[in-house]
Amino acid sequence: MHPALHETPSPDLRRERLRHVYWIGGGSGAGKSTIARRIADRYGMRLYDTDAAMPDHTRRMPADTAPYLAEFAAMDLDERWVSRSPREMLDTFHWFHGEGFHLIVQDLLALPSDRPVVAEGFRLLPGLVRPLLADARHAVWLLPTPRFRREVFDRRGGPAWAFLAKTSDPQRALRNLLQRDALFTDRLTEQLRELGLHGLSVDFGETEEELTRRVSAVFGLD
Repeated sequence: MHPALHETPSPDLRRERLRHVYWIGGGSGAGKSTIARRIADRYGMRLYDTDAAMPDHTRRMPADTAPYLAEFAAMDLDERWVSRSPREMLDTFHWFHGEGFHLIVQDLLALPSDRPVVAEGFRLLPGLVRPLLADARHAVWLLPTPRFRREVFDRRGGPAWAFLAKTSDPQRALRNLLQRDALFTDRLTEQLRELGLHGLSVDFGETEEELTRRVSAVFGLD
């Protein structure tokens, strides 16, 4: 482990040590994982998947430091997805509040810096990533339209439906989830505008290769 990991790096030092990281955030179902994987393969980068790290990060967060996570964990499935409004779901979701983001930073600092890293996931919130950027071009957010998000959810089929199907009203749970995600994308769009960061709309009519090239262009890789 790098010696400096035993202490909390200053903001300037974090930016310097993470200048080799490229960040892909955005709404759920926008293709972040696919595009990040394609870019990592194409340019010889290391891939860091924040979704895959969620179980580990959940275990590493004491309840008193993650109140929204503790509240969510105490709910049953109907309380999570059926009985609450999409707005309430958005405003109380722990990852949308940045709980555990410091663990993402710790993970990235612990990775070897021998080659660039592309980090991806919806947990990469603009306001949290911005202070870590030595170059604003190293971050982009993919913003799916509501109809694109619905189509992606329908195409994913079984696994995507698994937890909703266990509720008392799967159709209502789905509507709530899709509306919450649309509100999240709207919030991202507003934050990106305020912070002067890059957002790319994702809709039908564009291939994965075309979107990969658009993201690569923002990153200055092409």
